[in-house]
Amino acid sequence: MKITGIEVIELRVPGWEGLTFDGSYDNCIIKISTDAGLIGIAEVDSVPSVIRAIIDAKRSHTHAMGLKTVLLGRDPSKVEALWDEMYDATSYYGRRGAVIHAVSALDIALWDLRGKAINQPLHALLGPTKRDRLLAYGTVYPLGNTPNEVRRNIDRGLKLGLKAIKIVADPFWRDDIDLCATLIRTAREHVGPDVRLMVDAATAWGKAEEGLPLMPLFKEHGFAWVEAPLPLDDLEGHARFQGFGVPIGGGDLGLTTCAEYREMFDIGKIDIAQPDVTMVGGITELMRVASLARSKGKRVVTHGYKSNITIAANLAFLSQHDADEPCEYSTSESPLRWNLTKEAFPIGPDGRIAIPQGPGLGVSLNEETVARFRIA
Repeated sequence: MKITGIEVIELRVPGWEGLTFDGSYDNCIIKISTDAGLIGIAEVDSVPSVIRAIIDAKRSHTHAMGLKTVLLGRDPSKVEALWDEMYDATSYYGRRGAVIHAVSALDIALWDLRGKAINQPLHALLGPTKRDRLLAYGTVYPLGNTPNEVRRNIDRGLKLGLKAIKIVADPFWRDDIDLCATLIRTAREHVGPDVRLMVDAATAWGKAEEGLPLMPLFKEHGFAWVEAPLPLDDLEGHARFQGFGVPIGGGDLGLTTCAEYREMFDIGKIDIAQPDVTMVGGITELMRVASLARSKGKRVVTHGYKSNITIAANLAFLSQHDADEPCEYSTSESPLRWNLTKEAFPIGPDGRIAIPQGPGLGVSLNEETVARFRIA
């Protein structure tokens, strides 16, 4: 089997201007075609036009190549070897950032193809399956700035059947500690003691001093973790959030490859790596990050705020992962979040979602949605 084509598809909800931190209103879909008639699919949480440029670029020299040049005509089953070749062929202008995002998408599509070629689900290719259902945790954004707004927005998640909810901070949290405390208490009182709560600071705090006063409150109200407390470059600042009895997560805002996670573990002292499979380097590099985390006694809880394509990839990984970690389940109201695939992941009475059992990722594109939101 040989790769015969790579298609980059840009999607965008009409009227979306990107003025809030919600990446589910546009998307970048990758299709890898083969001479066997099989097609691997993926998506990437990055800037679609940039991803297209990286994939379609003509060769400049042996270490500055467009990724399509690397893959066309190749055997797609050699996924890990192709990852290493893509990394090497872009090393002059890549190694981190958007180039690794593009590599991620292609890698996911290659894993999808590998599973389809042998009629096996992705999770079966990654290791022994330890669980067939995973707790879904819903990300609620925006949270709101009054108790009534907090209750109303959290209800979107509770109505889906979620038993775990991650609230997201806003920049005003750094200015009004008393209001923040009210919102945090409201969230806990509204969901009750049996729903797991987490918080994503999502760069609401620019420096440690702005977030540290809230840590005792997160401890008091039983938050499972504090995610992305600071911009990623402030590794030393991340380390200052240790010692409050609440695990600290990081990396979901764009860390790529094991090299960056090693620094975040060693200098940032995070407890939980939160790689996004569409940014870290795909399934191949996600497995390497998991091995690194294991060697350091750290946890891995994958990030994912796109569509069911990313959820499917995360479910496959988490089903064979060492620990029974929850799977992120975006509550965004974007039609691309809910309608991009023919398959859905309904939440059961236990708050869990089932691992897809179809070949590869186990999801397929809803071509009507693709056609509706496709841009030139």
